[in-house]
Amino acid sequence: MSEELAERIAAGDRRALARAVTLVESTRPDHQASAADLLERLRGLNRQALRIGLSGTPGVGKSTFIEAFGMALVQAGLRVAVLAVDPSSARSGGSILGDKTRMDLLSRQSAAFIRPSPSSAALGGVARRTREAVALCEAANFDVVLIETVGVGQSETMVAQMCDLFVLLLAPAGGDELQGVKRGIMEMADLILINKADGDLKATATRTVADYAGALRLLRKRPQDPEGFPKTLAVSAVEGTGLEQAWDEMQALAEWRRDNGFWDHTRAEQAGHWFEYEVREGLLARLRDDADIQKAMAKMAKTVASGELTPTAAARHILDQLS
Repeated sequence: MSEELAERIAAGDRRALARAVTLVESTRPDHQASAADLLERLRGLNRQALRIGLSGTPGVGKSTFIEAFGMALVQAGLRVAVLAVDPSSARSGGSILGDKTRMDLLSRQSAAFIRPSPSSAALGGVARRTREAVALCEAANFDVVLIETVGVGQSETMVAQMCDLFVLLLAPAGGDELQGVKRGIMEMADLILINKADGDLKATATRTVADYAGALRLLRKRPQDPEGFPKTLAVSAVEGTGLEQAWDEMQALAEWRRDNGFWDHTRAEQAGHWFEYEVREGLLARLRDDADIQKAMAKMAKTVASGELTPTAAARHILDQLS
């Protein structure tokens, strides 16, 4: 099955791609084994897309922007994949997964692929297997992969470990709202786009661009940035203004990083990060599946709850039994 599916993905079959993403997101052991085999088969293609992570404050219009931006790229002759992560309910575990509905025009384009995925309580603003989904989209020969995170927060920076460019989308705002944006995510951003720069908000958007440009100048310059980056630009997803300039800036930054060795270096570091991540997750899974360990932990949890041991001492006791 993996060989046939790999061939169809390599040929750009969107239906096969959707099936493969479902496979890598599955928690069944047999599906996970098949997914690993499939990814190994596709690795040899060595295809690379421009991976763009996109985060933003609630209500900023991420889906509207992605559709407008995606349509502009498709009209320029590019193939675009959108991996949108929806928050999962802590109570029911369910997600709405409504991005295809919100991006109706883009979802009907043959050169576009939109895949909403539940975060399933995974931290970092991305789903548990978003990284593998990105690899599948690259194998399917998409030129650009847009990774939309759940929403702005300090943990959103996980997406920076799987993309080439990180774009922060914000609404026209004043000083109080500027204070509300976490420094960590500001430091990760390569490009800050002030959306809704139209109508009555156009003047406010222009002032907001200046405010954020000033804030960025206070941050330490990063070695992977050419002169002038990170930048702040005003865009309007509704009117389509500023999208072409934003794309030009993204291409210019990506090209500079390729020419100066930062592109390959960053991707190599990201591969190392995800190797360590997979090892940690695998060890945790083994702990969860080991009946003896679970029994010992349940017993130790009672001693912690009764106050006989501190959580730190109890954890050390369990870890000493494993060594």
